[in-house]
Amino acid sequence: MLAEVTATRYVTPLREGGSLPGIVEADDLGTYVMKFTGAGQGRKTLVAEVICGLLGQRLGLRVPELVQIQLDPVIGLGEPDQEVQELLKASGGLNLGMDYLPGSLGFDPLAFSVDPVEAGRVVWFDALINNVDRSWRNPNLLVWHGGMWLIDHGATMIWHHNWPSARTAAVKPYDASDHVLASFGPDLDAADAELAPLVTEELLTGAAAEVPDVWLADEPGFDSPDAVRRAYVEALAERAAGLRDRIALGPRPAEQPSQAPEWLRVRVDGKAAR
Repeated sequence: MLAEVTATRYVTPLREGGSLPGIVEADDLGTYVMKFTGAGQGRKTLVAEVICGLLGQRLGLRVPELVQIQLDPVIGLGEPDQEVQELLKASGGLNLGMDYLPGSLGFDPLAFSVDPVEAGRVVWFDALINNVDRSWRNPNLLVWHGGMWLIDHGATMIWHHNWPSARTAAVKPYDASDHVLASFGPDLDAADAELAPLVTEELLTGAAAEVPDVWLADEPGFDSPDAVRRAYVEALAERAAGLRDRIALGPRPAEQPSQAPEWLRVRVDGKAAR
């Protein structure tokens, strides 16, 4: 199971995220990016973060470690920002934390180079989880200690917002032409050969098992948290079957204006200058 810690101090909000995640300190002396059950997207965002984050880790991709974080609403009493205070008050109990990566940089496709093999693995993974939120507009990638890290998987598996559509959604094509890594020539054939055999029922069941019951309870159409877990496993297993044939890269998008500082926008021998 995911480790469980208790939040001891709310540090600051991260306003880049639509769900207003925040940086918190915990009783294990760790610092985490915390996502809250009281945020507008609700608990399904946290379910997606757990299942997809763990799948990414177990497929060999860099995803920050995840923990369960207990939050006492009293922690928000001294918060001067009314919006943040209300969010903390609404999120008492179990929430989700991701290891904070200090000093990391937001990924910019005009500032950093990505190997086609690694690009292919990320695009294939995003197709598996139907990630609609990895475009050049919002890459949800960080560069830390020379490696590319995948974050923010709340906008994945969108079928779980309408479970009757899950079987149909599982076999839908994935248009990756707007993917932030599309311009790096993703080697999807190599990714499929490597990753598809790893997406077993055991792998999917293990990831779903890590979701706390409290985030799955009372799901309409299901009689237990385990039944909901089974639905995630079945949808992802069906999506993984023949996935390569349903990924469309299309024409490479035109390079968009870089958001990186000037000192990062210089490439040397095909690699971004640091």
